[in-house]
Order: sequence, then structure tokens, then C-alpha cells
Amino acid sequence: MSAAGASGAAGARRVTVRDVASRKAKGEKIVMVTAYDALFGRLMDESGVDLILVGDSLANVVAGLDSTVPVTLDQMIYHATLVCRGVKRAMVVVDMPFMTYQVSEERALTNAARVMQESSAHAVKLEGASDDVARAARRLVAAGVPVMAHLGFTPQSLHALGGFRVQGREPEAARALAEGARRMEDAGAFALVLELVPSTVAAEVTASLRIPTIGIGAGAQCDGQVLVTPDLLGLNDTFAPKFLKRYSSMADDVRAAVRAFGDDVRGGAYPAPEHGF
Repeated sequence: MSAAGASGAAGARRVTVRDVASRKAKGEKIVMVTAYDALFGRLMDESGVDLILVGDSLANVVAGLDSTVPVTLDQMIYHATLVCRGVKRAMVVVDMPFMTYQVSEERALTNAARVMQESSAHAVKLEGASDDVARAARRLVAAGVPVMAHLGFTPQSLHALGGFRVQGREPEAARALAEGARRMEDAGAFALVLELVPSTVAAEVTASLRIPTIGIGAGAQCDGQVLVTPDLLGLNDTFAPKFLKRYSSMADDVRAAVRAFGDDVRGGAYPAPEHGF
């Protein structure tokens, strides 16, 4: 989106699944970031992004956990509700947490209904492309719940995958990834996140699908890109994977601002007369 488009984002109409699909058809890149509360939801929305993901990455960047597995449905609904309060234009997508959609289609539908009804979000995201996940996606789409898919490195499967690793390097693994992408497209997913996938594999998958791909560590040929907001802002400054480009160094700014506040308080410079009533 252009600077002019971003500046008018707050007053524009809501982004929909049709808009996301049209970006691919027009060759326009899709921009997605994460948010976990109303403040950052508003700031991301006013920056003109297309999609805001309430990611279960909150486990890592908000809760201080080393895995997304412990995140609960109630926690995701809580954070999604906060984000939706701050967002007027972007489409809000919510991660369905571990084991809330894999057990059965009925449980997936019940849990997704809670997310949509209680948070006012616009779509959910499912990781993986097993037969169970594809059936769950098909059921949700049939019930009117937009579904975003997620393949490659799927954080909820961290332990099964053997850690934070690029997926699809070997020909057989690349073929399986491509087949999974088509399976999720056939199930009705409106978009697909590709995480930690070789650029050539991501490009081939992107070219083979009608739905758009959104990459994170998957190269430039995806139809869009997503980054975790605290990472791109440099707030989460202890995390530095190869794919990440930091657009600010806000952790340094935060520390400097709080130190300055502390110095002013200890030195008697704050509060000054103009700060009193």
C-alpha cells in the first residue's frame, strides 16, 4: 500500500477475503503483521496493513514461553477481543491454538464459533494439512468461517519437527508441502502462510495455487509477507533469525526513555511545575 493509501486507512472500508484474493490476481503484495492488544491493533491498522494476525506467537513475545503449545482458546479469544477493539479497517485473523481443531470437525466448529462470536474477528488460521485438518477447514468454510492455512514450519508442531527448522528442503518434503497446499486450497482456505520454506519451493507453490501465499522466511515470490510486530519493531531484540529485517530499534528507545525518566525522578526534574495541578 502507498503512503497515501496508508494515511487514509482508518477511514477506508473493511478488508475482506475478496480483497485478499484480488491482490494476487492484480499482482499487488499483501501485508500482514501481528497484534495482541487494542493499542497495537490500532497502530497497525492506522499503518495501512491488509491483515492483522492475532497469533499464538503471543506465547513467545508476550507470555515468555518457548513454545506456542500451552496457549489456550480462552487466551486467544481474550487477545483477539482486545485487538478487534482497536482495528477499524484491516481483516483480523486469529490462530486456532493447539488441539482446538485437530480432534474432530465438531470441536473445530464449536471452537471457531467461539472465536468469531466472542472476539468479533473475521477469520481463523489452522496449521498443517493432514486429512483431519483439511476436513476441519472444509467444515468451517461450509459454515461461513473464513480459513487461512499455514504450512512449512508450523510452530504448534515444534516438538514433532525437531525444533525451529526450515521445511521442504528435500524433494519428497517439497512435494508433500505442495500437495498439502493444494489440499487446503481445495478445502476452501482463502490464503496460505508459508513459514521457513526454501524460496524456490515457496515460489513453485505460489505459482501453483489460485489462493495467495503469505511468506515468513519463504522468499520474495510469495504473494505477501508477514512478520511478528515486536520482531520487526526491534522490541523483541533477543530474537534474530536470518529472515527477519528489523525496521526499528525500539527496545533501545524504551530502555533509554525509562532510564531518562528514572534520572529525572531521582534528580528532582520530574514532575516539574507544569506537570502539577
